Parts: sequence; C-alpha cells; structure tokens
Amino acid sequence: MILFPAIDLYEGCAVRLYKGDYAQKTVYSKHPEEIAKDFVLKGANHIHIVDLEGAKDGTTPNFDSVVSIKRESGAFCEIGGGIRSFETLDKYLGAGIDRAILGTAAVTDADFLERSVAKYGEKIAVGIDIKDGKVAIKGWLESSEYDAFEFCDRMQAIGVKTVICTDISKDGAMRGTNRELYRELSEKFDINITASGGVSTIDDIKYLNGLGIYGAIIGKAYYTKAIDLAEAAEVVK
Repeated sequence: MILFPAIDLYEGCAVRLYKGDYAQKTVYSKHPEEIAKDFVLKGANHIHIVDLEGAKDGTTPNFDSVVSIKRESGAFCEIGGGIRSFETLDKYLGAGIDRAILGTAAVTDADFLERSVAKYGEKIAVGIDIKDGKVAIKGWLESSEYDAFEFCDRMQAIGVKTVICTDISKDGAMRGTNRELYRELSEKFDINITASGGVSTIDDIKYLNGLGIYGAIIGKAYYTKAIDLAEAAEVVK
C-alpha cells in the first residue's frame, strides 16, 4: 500500500479543514514545500495535494505552490481541486505533476472525463467524495444524485485506473477511518482504491494495508502527530 501524506492548500498555506468546512480551518504552515520535504525524509515518496480554493471555483490560485512542492520534494505528486478543463489539466501535467484528480468534473461532465482518460490514461484519477452515501461535488458543498458504489462501477467501466474515496463524515474528525466502506470497495471493484478521511491511527494503516488496497491518505493525523509517518512507512513496506 502506498502512503499519500496530504497537503491541502489555501492562499499558499498548508491547512486542514474539519469535515470539509471552510469555516473550520487550521493553518499549519506558510511554507508547504517544507512539509513536503519532511514527508520524504520520513519515508513517504508520494504526496496528495488539494487546492481548496480551486475546488470551490474551478481556478488554480495555488499553482505555484503545487509546482514548488513537486520541485522541492522530488516525490510523486497528485493534485486535485478545481480541475474542470483541458487547459487546467495540461497546465498541471505539463508542469511535471504526476497525476491529476477529477472530482466535480467527473460527476458533471462525462464527456470531459472520458476524453481526459483517453488522452492521459493513468495520469487521471477520480476523487469520489461520499456524503450520506451520495457523491458530493463543488468542494463538498453540494450532493449529486449518484450513489457512491454505482459511481465507482461507472468509473471502472470508463477505464479510470485510480479512485480516491473519501468519507466526508470522517475527514479531519480523528475518529478512525470507515473500515467497512473500504472493505466493501476492495471486494467489489478491480480498481486502484485510495482510502481518504479519518485515517488517524497506526491501527488504521495496518487494517487498510491488510486489505491490500492501493493507497491511504494521511491528513490531519500527520499534523497533530497522531500518526508517526516514519512508523507508518515501515508498516507498509
């Protein structure tokens, strides 16, 4: 299993939200590239980046910070948040970012999703953010009509290789991840599944690693030191 320590960007800073609420934001660093270098120092060579402002309005206000994280860390970097056009996709992938995550656009624009997968293949991942069983969009501010499992099935049929599944109710709450959700997903689908939301203990890491799923995102647990990233890296070796 691959560990993806996370950097959520807002106004160029590394921040964390509580359950996706922009009003409940904690700023952890004004120099996110330094956090990225610490990830690598502790044994993680993949980084999950989210542009929180981009997720709301479909722009790339933190582009320079994203590129700086990639350049300074040398890690595999994936970016999500507001990627809704080929212009934005080309901008990130052309700048050396390794994978782009489509969220809202994957739900609302099937044609764009399919053409993106056709053009970029495995460089395209889809973020499936789950709220009360439904797929949420627009920075988690709205719910779509799609059931999460039906949507995963659709992504697999289109040829998407990697999905990042987030249980919004668990995100940033530090109360453990939704183990049952990821067990079900791993049993039902032949697709790379990354667990996200509430991964808050080494036991969570051990459980997810035991499922044999593709990846796990470590967010707030890194920043609050609830998970020692070096220890987690040893667990998944």
